[in-house]
Amino acid sequence: MPRRGGVEALRRASADCRGCPLFKDATQTVFGDGSPTARLFLVGEQPGDQEDREGQPFVGPAGQLLRRALGEAGLGDEEVYVTNAVKHFKFATAPRGKRRIHKAPSLREMTACRPWLVAELRLVSPQLVIVLGGTAGRALLGSSFRVGEQRGVLQPMPSWDRGAGGDGRSAGRSGEGSGLLLATTHPSAVLRADDREAAFRGLVADLSVAASALD
Repeated sequence: MPRRGGVEALRRASADCRGCPLFKDATQTVFGDGSPTARLFLVGEQPGDQEDREGQPFVGPAGQLLRRALGEAGLGDEEVYVTNAVKHFKFATAPRGKRRIHKAPSLREMTACRPWLVAELRLVSPQLVIVLGGTAGRALLGSSFRVGEQRGVLQPMPSWDRGAGGDGRSAGRSGEGSGLLLATTHPSAVLRADDREAAFRGLVADLSVAASALD
């Protein structure tokens, strides 16, 4: 893990990460992107098919929906930093054809990737972190995290030194800067919802809480 050079040094170093087997099948590491001084820091699960091919986070349909939701919540002009809890695309190939089907990261993969996420958080030092979905929530809040129980509620930032398998209740900051965290659903879950409009409105409502915290 580089000690100097900021986010760009981390991005270059992450390209050679071999911390878990996911690098073997993924096209490339997909590191975070955005303003290194952003007040708002968004964490998703992992890159999708399009992100894996392009090397940028949130450039696929879920990313487009997220940008629309941020705009409707009043955060369209806010500088953001976006990243994922896991930096490589995990997938299975469809039995017929070449379509790559998303698979959820394991605890081992989340834990292996967590030092990169913690390093990003330390460098950006955001005022507010938004975790998008269960994997991002467990990466920062521990294995007991459930989106449905905690979404839309502002809470103190947990300790970044605790591992992904923690119980989610420790709130010590180990001398790190103050900040807030808010959990909400992942935009890909909105795209899969039976009532997509209602799910989208729920996402916007959660992001509006974040917008009020940044005023």
